[in-house]
Amino acid sequence: MVKKSALILALGSVVTFFQCQYLNPQESRSQIIIARAGEEYLYLEDLEGLTPKNISEGDSAKLAEKYRDNWIKKQLIVDKARSEIAINEAELERKVLDYEYALISHEFEKLYINSHLDTQVSTDEIETYYKQKSDNFILKQNIVKCLFVQVPKTAPELKQLRRNIRNYPNTNKDDIKDYTYQYAIKSFLDDSLWVNFDELIVSTPLKELDNRIRFLQQTTFSETSDENYSYYLKILEYKISDQLSPLEFIREDIENIIINKRKLALKKELEKAIYDEAISKNSFEIFNN
Repeated sequence: MVKKSALILALGSVVTFFQCQYLNPQESRSQIIIARAGEEYLYLEDLEGLTPKNISEGDSAKLAEKYRDNWIKKQLIVDKARSEIAINEAELERKVLDYEYALISHEFEKLYINSHLDTQVSTDEIETYYKQKSDNFILKQNIVKCLFVQVPKTAPELKQLRRNIRNYPNTNKDDIKDYTYQYAIKSFLDDSLWVNFDELIVSTPLKELDNRIRFLQQTTFSETSDENYSYYLKILEYKISDQLSPLEFIREDIENIIINKRKLALKKELEKAIYDEAISKNSFEIFNN
């Protein structure tokens, strides 16, 4: 009999469905067989918990049938494997137990960490980590702060748009926003954010640049075009690869690093607490033979 698994799904309507569609209603529920693969049998009770509540009978049946078909395929693969290769049953059982222990431990650690983890990271913590680990934050790409607009070449008043972008920040940004809202195919107008330069220009004629670093060093405004579109780029700031990344560009990464370090610390804290408790209660022994 196949072991009941936490992953197996069937409540209510699916049980009724299989009783009506596949089985003799006179049979005991524990003996109702759904399928056979080789010497293994899938029983109706193995489907308990298959479907969530408030699901239609038809959907319940589909989920149950899908599980049944997957069970058959897996059993057939296992049977074929056993006939083709030598299986060390003891080693296999050890690996299954190791995997089971790992799953249980992981779930317990996750529960402990989630209930104790402080996810608030202060600005001081981020800045301190950034200074201490600056060697880890060297740029691997060129980044820019900029305005970028892609518009059809048939759009009206392109000269005024060009003038507004070229002269920014000495122009009204709202005028640029209003224009791009009406006509732009693509735009980036958040001049406070750093963006990857290669990703910005990937669909523009600038992707053919031979020397992007020199372009950034020598350019503050660029206008290019292809058959259908005009592209306007105003570069406000830039950083090139191999320079230290601006803190704003990696702030979220540093925050995640700090939180992950807290998770590791909580895991070690849990392991130590359990070990110390076991020592105090004499819960384990080591025998020197």
